[in-house]
Amino acid sequence: MTASEFFQRDFATNHLGHLEIGGCDAVDLVKDYGTPLYVMDEKKIRANCRDYLQALGEIYPDADVIYAGKAFLTKAICGLIYQEGLGLDVVSGGELYTALHAGFPPERIYFHGNNKSHEELLFALRQGVGQIMVDGLMELETLIQLAIETRTRPGVIFRLTPGIEAHTHTYNQTGQEDSKFGMGINDGVALHAVKMALRSPHIKLLGFHSHIGSQIFEVAPFEAAIKVMGEFLVEVRKQTGYVAQVLDLGGGLGISYNKEEKPMSIREAVTRIGEMVRESLTALEYPLPHLILEPGRSIVGSAGTTLYTVGTVKELPGIRKYVAVDGGMTDNPRVALYQAVYEAVLANKMYEQVTEVVTITGKCCESGDMLIWDLPIVSPKPGDILAAFSTGAYNYSMASNYNRLPRAAVVLVAEGQADLIVARETYEQLVQNDLMPKRLKVNPKIIAK
Repeated sequence: MTASEFFQRDFATNHLGHLEIGGCDAVDLVKDYGTPLYVMDEKKIRANCRDYLQALGEIYPDADVIYAGKAFLTKAICGLIYQEGLGLDVVSGGELYTALHAGFPPERIYFHGNNKSHEELLFALRQGVGQIMVDGLMELETLIQLAIETRTRPGVIFRLTPGIEAHTHTYNQTGQEDSKFGMGINDGVALHAVKMALRSPHIKLLGFHSHIGSQIFEVAPFEAAIKVMGEFLVEVRKQTGYVAQVLDLGGGLGISYNKEEKPMSIREAVTRIGEMVRESLTALEYPLPHLILEPGRSIVGSAGTTLYTVGTVKELPGIRKYVAVDGGMTDNPRVALYQAVYEAVLANKMYEQVTEVVTITGKCCESGDMLIWDLPIVSPKPGDILAAFSTGAYNYSMASNYNRLPRAAVVLVAEGQADLIVARETYEQLVQNDLMPKRLKVNPKIIAK
């Protein structure tokens, strides 16, 4: 059977037997832009944004969708997200700068992070960032002082840890009590922070946030978090009289990286979450707040494909066949970090039969630099184009220069048109921040030109 039949994916294949992404021939993309190459399908990103907004709006009209920029953030993506009516979640000064440099309205930006520096907070305050997500008591104290110094009154949302352990990889769990993120509800820290905030005229407490983890395939953990958050809202009102204007439930919906993973659709999951919030708070006789969801992976993950060129093919008789590509853990560290399982095809041989099982390895000097173990595939040869699917989230954003490999380019494709949105890094750019002390001067004749 062909790759499309084996993986049960809706591949678009042209008359040449080449994979098409957004109407663009993958082989032509490689000729024009080289490899490794991240290819982002604009139509899929927009469709996912609209699914979130429409599904949430139908069940819970007073709601907003905020894109989690950490999944994949460039200036072009900021523009696309803004056009689709989403807000933006950033977690660092660099992400904030990217958004502002793209012209994203600061009042639509939510500034997350568990260790924001003084400089980052000052930057956010001076730029008029709309919401600062406060992660702890120390940050709250710092923010109040900086608000006094800058004569601003920022809107703040407290990130809380509801004590929920979502069924996902340990590194993706963020809502349990033992977490570096947020303020505890059960230990009283969150309530103490509320009282501090209400005493200060220099900040405006808008509401509360929780994020239980990522790559979640069921709504039960969200239901548990909603119950905990609802009970906390009631307790806060009882003790202080404060009624939250905002309830932010974060993101975390999973995507399918391989045929074994079967997540709910965006519409199904969002509809159920909206229903649970409405039902839970109504039962508690609590005024329905402005509801926020913060998707990242489920917006861009499935919209991304990474193209590689096959290099060395090495067969160990009776053991394994290794097929090396010109990328690896530098452009996709998720396999090493999370044991993620991807699927891939040879983009230039879509009509040929799957006849082998190989292991796709990268070119880094690490035994752990593996992209896909035991991949059913068409017989690979040097020069073939490997297309790895569902690489739109946490691939480009986690990329590194290990082994001094330049970062890959990114193209955005739609209706047969490809636009370069991140240029390929050059060797010159790799060394542009290196400094050479005079005492270490080398022979200039051997410096590469």
